[in-house]
Amino acid sequence: MSYRHLPRALVTLLPLALVLLHIFGVVRLGLLDKVDQFIYDGKLLATMPRSLDERIVIVDIDEKSLAEQGRWPWQRGKLADITEELFGRQQAAVVGFDIVFAEPDDSSGLSQLRQLARGPLQHLPEFAEQVKSLSGTLDHDARFAAALKGRAVVLGYYFTSDRDGRKSGQLPQPVFDAAALKGAPIRFTTWTGYGANIPQLADAAGAAGFFNAITDDDGVVRSVPLVAQHGGKYYESLALAVLRQLLKNSTVEPGFPPDRFLPRGYQGLESVVLKQGDNALVLPVDQRVSSLVPFRHMGGPSGGAFRYVSATDLLSGRVAAASLKDKIVLVGTTAPGLLDLRVTPVGVAYPGVEVHANLLSAFLDGRMLVQPDYSLGYQLTVVVAVGLLLALALPILSALRATLLSLLVLVGVALLDLWLYTAQGLVLPLAATLFVLLMAFALNMSYGYFVESRSKRDLAHLFGTYVPPELVSEMVKDPDRYSMQAESRELTVMFCDMRGFTQLSENMEPAQLQALLNAVFSRLTQVVRAHRGTIDKYMGDCIMAFWGAPVNTPAHASFAVHAALGMVDALNALNREHAAQGWPQVGVGIGINTGAMFVGDMGSDIRRSYTVMGDAVNLASRLEGLTRHYGVDWVVSETTRQQAPGFAWQELDKVSVKGKEKSVTVYTMLRPGPGESPDTLHQELLLWARVLKSYRAQDWETCEVHLLNLNRLYPPRPLYAFYTRRVEQARANPPSPTWDGTTRFDTK
Repeated sequence: MSYRHLPRALVTLLPLALVLLHIFGVVRLGLLDKVDQFIYDGKLLATMPRSLDERIVIVDIDEKSLAEQGRWPWQRGKLADITEELFGRQQAAVVGFDIVFAEPDDSSGLSQLRQLARGPLQHLPEFAEQVKSLSGTLDHDARFAAALKGRAVVLGYYFTSDRDGRKSGQLPQPVFDAAALKGAPIRFTTWTGYGANIPQLADAAGAAGFFNAITDDDGVVRSVPLVAQHGGKYYESLALAVLRQLLKNSTVEPGFPPDRFLPRGYQGLESVVLKQGDNALVLPVDQRVSSLVPFRHMGGPSGGAFRYVSATDLLSGRVAAASLKDKIVLVGTTAPGLLDLRVTPVGVAYPGVEVHANLLSAFLDGRMLVQPDYSLGYQLTVVVAVGLLLALALPILSALRATLLSLLVLVGVALLDLWLYTAQGLVLPLAATLFVLLMAFALNMSYGYFVESRSKRDLAHLFGTYVPPELVSEMVKDPDRYSMQAESRELTVMFCDMRGFTQLSENMEPAQLQALLNAVFSRLTQVVRAHRGTIDKYMGDCIMAFWGAPVNTPAHASFAVHAALGMVDALNALNREHAAQGWPQVGVGIGINTGAMFVGDMGSDIRRSYTVMGDAVNLASRLEGLTRHYGVDWVVSETTRQQAPGFAWQELDKVSVKGKEKSVTVYTMLRPGPGESPDTLHQELLLWARVLKSYRAQDWETCEVHLLNLNRLYPPRPLYAFYTRRVEQARANPPSPTWDGTTRFDTK
């Protein structure tokens, strides 16, 4: 990348700098977080399973149940009946309650009866006995506790955080304490208060787990902490507790990432590990020791992810025996009035109980989603790589190629992100990369349009009338390299003069002459432009052009010679067309010279033009005039011949033209005629060399013999007739013995 592209590259790097500030927390761009959430939700919806997971069943306290069994809360006796039904007739494997029983059930009036028996009616022993006999029926908490005892049951509870840190009920045993963390500063989700189950039920149940989820800043539930901290101890979630009950006798251990991957100050675990003897189940977690919920389907009884059984059908015996055998059963509610509906990526009124069901399903399938501890490093690597690639590449590419590269990078990072998500279960940030990519592209294109395009448009306007469009397109790629400032450069210049123009102007009507000139100049100009030439000016019946500026063209001499050949061919074709119209034939004489000359914007304050000047230009003009003397279409200088190899060059003469003291050797080009081979042309040139040698040695007889052989063996050329006349004149008027073979021309 050249220095010219540096400003555009710096502009392209601006989004990268802004995103780096965002990543390091100096300037938070909330929009990027929202876009990442949107991308995650989209991938989740596009890839989630849509099949029924028959391993998990939800017993739903739905509106039908409330209508048949009465409003919530129900007497604990009904919950005892549900528990007995699930473990008895239905033979469920594990039952989890997404419900907290934070207060005793006094709905039977048993507590009031006991107060009467101990108070106003204590003088009636038979009343106390009657109350005692009814306790088994009226003590709903006892009935429920008895149904829970000794069974694979998990009760639910919740954590809270408020100023008072209020606590109620009895927490279960923590899964581990601070010692298990080995002093590592893990950033657990922490709460100060809780609402747990009454001790009678908490002691009877086998386990309990909190059912809190994490609500993101947009109000959507996407993850659940697997382990949370309260009071320096660590407690498990409802889904994790249910899984442990299913696995039986499993313990929970923190899973640390390898030390070599730990950045300084890292405050997270890599996983939560369930140990069962020699076996271990690794559940990956993020820095908050949380797990993203891999939702399976839209939630609710009609969602299709899990089978729903109405609680009232279970209580009424309408569910066939053993229908739930070996199933994981979660008891929860979808009734809107019970306020257990959440906003999730797959639904705005999603049953909270199904959040835990989806997490359990993912545990069983090993289909976990996680934002790994190295996500920051991954994000930095991709963002910097994309930013630098675009900053280096976009400024030097055309708009189309810049667009294609940007699209390619966009598709590449998107496919990489999708593959990591679907194949590895990794949720990695993508919004920052997309922001850098799209903004870098937009800024680069804007800079190119508003800043560079103006320079390019100015350049195109400046040179468009002189230079072929192809060269202008080349120039606008790097406009800073070109200017109208005069400079000295080695170039090749051509003068092409129309022969017989004076006679034409005398014999043709002005309008007809104008049409003829326009046709000739248009055709010849096309040839010059096709060979990368710059039209300098039209001078009456003459065209002046040059090669090598403003665009540097190393082979400028070869381009000019090819153009000269093409101009003669184009004029021959045009003459054939004009012959059908009765117009006269037109010929040209072309002079070409290569040498140092000044090129740039020259002229007066009134009129200026981009042109060439210098002795080398004057020589080319003189060479064009020599074409008439030698009867050839082209005359080129020695310097042009040297820089344009590959042509059949025929030396014409050594000449001294007006304005030059030193003689120059001039050449023309021969082309094989119809039926001629290159070897034949080569033999002709060898014989011609003998003509010149004998001519300059003043050996007129030998020279005449060689000329006779040329005219006899090869097609007649005007040049040979010209030299035949020269020899005759030299016989009559011999030159000085000191003559060096140079022909002097005092006029053009």
